Amino acid sequence: MTYTYKTKGTCSRFIDVELEGDTIKSVKFHGGCDGNLKGISAIVRGMKIDDVEKRFTGITCGFKPTSCPDQLAKAVREAYEAQRKYCLLYTSPSPRD
Repeated sequence: MTYTYKTKGTCSRFIDVELEGDTIKSVKFHGGCDGNLKGISAIVRGMKIDDVEKRFTGITCGFKPTSCPDQLAKAVREAYEAQRKYCLLYTSPSPRD
């Protein structure tokens, strides 16, 4: 399942995140510093979301209070929670059962 996160306060506009459980399968940034963001996407491929959050949360860019890595940490957590909610919704027993 691919999840699209709308960034706040960065040059990138959106981040597409694909997870397998709590592991990052792929990341694609839309906008921002192309080479750097492709590098970050390659680095996080195969990482657990907890590790991405620990490493990237709180990183700033210039005078901005956030950065693309900081936004990625938020995006992977939000994608994971959405995935869990979706799985619960579609795997829970029907009230009719």
